[in-house]
Amino acid sequence: MRPLIILASVAFATAAAAQEPVGCDKFKWPLDREKALLAAARPVASGSEAQAAAVKIALLPLAEARLPLPPTRNPKPDTFAGYVRVPAPERAGTYRITLSQGGWVDSFQNEHEVKSGAFSGAAGCDGLRKSVKFELTTAPLLIEVSGVPMRDIAIAVTPDQ
Repeated sequence: MRPLIILASVAFATAAAAQEPVGCDKFKWPLDREKALLAAARPVASGSEAQAAAVKIALLPLAEARLPLPPTRNPKPDTFAGYVRVPAPERAGTYRITLSQGGWVDSFQNEHEVKSGAFSGAAGCDGLRKSVKFELTTAPLLIEVSGVPMRDIAIAVTPDQ
């Protein structure tokens, strides 16, 4: 019976590893620009207006975060959340919201959810964890992050090129 348990554990671990690539070179699109922006992100309080392409948001426990709109996914217990407001993009188009670490990201324009498109994530890349593409209009943007295991997270908003 023991070899069967070990075999099942190996199969599970292999399947999990296949789902989550490891390494900075494993993202679906190049993120060198975003990695540099995240490393230099300016610290801001949750609820601030982001005046830079990348900011590091000081997060709060979900109950204290006072997110303007509910997250589209239930956050895990004992995680942190926060939000920033971003000025309207100059042009409508596809933009990337890239996160320095794990967490859920929602984006809203005119108080309506902007559905995410493609996403890419990889573990084992210091300062870079996930990038999600959104089709944005020329309206101001609300970005909420939730389910973050740490008290802060850097985010970058960049045009998809």
